[in-house]
Amino acid sequence: MKKTILLTISLFSISLIQAQQRTITTAVPFLTVSADARAAGMADLGVATSADAFSQQWNPAKYAFAKDKQGVSASYTPYLTGLANDISLGQFTYYNKISDRSAFAGSLRYFGFGDIELRKTGDPDEQFATVAPNEFALDGSYSLKLSEKFSMAVGARYIHSNLKVATDNGDATAASSFAIDVAGFYQSEEIAYSKFNGRWRAGFNIQNLGPKISYDNDEISSNFLPANLKLGTGFDFILDDYNKLGLTVELNKLLVPTPKVSYDSNSSSFSGDDMNGDGVVNSDDYTLANNEYRRTGWVSGVFKSLGDAPDGFSEELKEVMYSIGAEYSYQDSFAMRAGYHHENIDKSGLRYFSLGAGFKYTSLKIDVSYLFSASKIPNPLENTLRFSLTLNFGDKYEEY
Repeated sequence: MKKTILLTISLFSISLIQAQQRTITTAVPFLTVSADARAAGMADLGVATSADAFSQQWNPAKYAFAKDKQGVSASYTPYLTGLANDISLGQFTYYNKISDRSAFAGSLRYFGFGDIELRKTGDPDEQFATVAPNEFALDGSYSLKLSEKFSMAVGARYIHSNLKVATDNGDATAASSFAIDVAGFYQSEEIAYSKFNGRWRAGFNIQNLGPKISYDNDEISSNFLPANLKLGTGFDFILDDYNKLGLTVELNKLLVPTPKVSYDSNSSSFSGDDMNGDGVVNSDDYTLANNEYRRTGWVSGVFKSLGDAPDGFSEELKEVMYSIGAEYSYQDSFAMRAGYHHENIDKSGLRYFSLGAGFKYTSLKIDVSYLFSASKIPNPLENTLRFSLTLNFGDKYEEY
């Protein structure tokens, strides 16, 4: 039996082990999973939607435009339900508007892998141990209106990943890191058109900028955090005092370097750069490229990610994911949502549709969502209902 067993991100990328070219993987990918059912119902977008209690994950700058002084939210997301029934993601969020122009917020996100039984090699009937690996992130943010239409926010995040499992020889230490976010949000005044009123929205968020995470405290075993850039814009069709339709589109790109050499398990072949100059791309090139990749610092990795794809700009475009979402709401008490998410087949290949609904009674709001895969690659959230609850209270801040 090996000295240690490391539970890697395979549970997240189990659906991605296909023939994709140079798929980018990171540590702690649970940070990128949508925790709230409202965003999930619109195909996992939220950087430019209207403010809600879950804005901490998508764009904390939106809190400065929140209508309620305070809000708390909780969510539960089952994960890989086709594989196990005790893997899940939970999140709790709280925000407070200090004034009409500023707000602070905090959240706790917890991902549990459930109970895992370890058995010794050569004696599968003998149980070695039962472990419960987990990961969590603790966030805080502050947002401020710089004008009546634009706000910005900064966020900080502590990340703890307890995936390294002790064996006979012990040696099981958790890994940790920290990250920062920088976000902005624009929301126009309500504009009168000929047959309806409207409002423009736009937002950006540069997320998870921080040191790489390592379970063995060495350079080669370190992994990038899922740093990413979100850009989005949307428009609200305010049809009358009761009916509103919001349309939003969002782009997302990982700010993580692209691997220079990839391995195709279907054809047992390597592709990419000839690292050792022998004229053939093989396993030696894969090892050299992997070691170089691991030694890349996180700061230089962010800048390299904008132009390091081996196939040039065309491959950089393939790394851009997009989502399109719509939300119809009636009297702010009932909402229906739909969305589509697209990723290039040469990268992760995930494509899916989503549906969702929201119900509000006085200060309590309940949201649900459901996902349908639109590609041959299985999605870890297929056939899964996601739930979230929101409770708003305190003074009201009217929109202009």
